[in-house]
Amino acid sequence: MRPLVLIAEDEPYIVESLTFLIERAGLEVSVARDGALALQAIRNLRPAAVILDIMLPEESGLEVLRHVKGNPVLRATPILVLTARGQENDRRMALALGADAFVTKPFSNRDVVEQTLALVGRSDRPAQGPPR
Repeated sequence: MRPLVLIAEDEPYIVESLTFLIERAGLEVSVARDGALALQAIRNLRPAAVILDIMLPEESGLEVLRHVKGNPVLRATPILVLTARGQENDRRMALALGADAFVTKPFSNRDVVEQTLALVGRSDRPAQGPPR
């Protein structure tokens, strides 16, 4: 089975672009279009990596990040924060909350794919789905 990457993003065109890029890189993709669904998917699917937008409806990406990295069972989940909010304060906040990588929009396709593959390589879950 291919490693699963969760894309937590609410913009349809970005979801479509990221899905194409990540699947072309040989990974499986699941999508959550708001923060509450993203948190539920992380708990249930245990993805090998997460691409997380900061500005999500329901629960912000920073709240999702805080919950995941504060949970002993989920904290090892690698998270790439992808956001239009590229100020240094935003980067510092995301990294302080435990983000493993930070990319600003508009993003380089190559950069997102390379960083995602690097995070998947660090994951302790090489295949799709929760541990058995």
